[in-house]
Amino acid sequence: MKSRKNPYAQKLKKQITLRLDAEVIEYFKALAVESGIPYQSLINLYLRDCRATGRDLKMTWDA
Repeated sequence: MKSRKNPYAQKLKKQITLRLDAEVIEYFKALAVESGIPYQSLINLYLRDCRATGRDLKMTWDA
């Protein structure tokens, strides 16, 4: 049997390294337990929603 290219390959997720605060990871892990969705998937869904809704990042620095 001859192999062929996966037609969905461009839609697959890409693995990266991302540095997150421990509190952020624990927050999403707790949500994962409640929802039954893996925490990495929840982070991806949240970021996808930010992109889809055009949510702006608002940062304030304590003086």
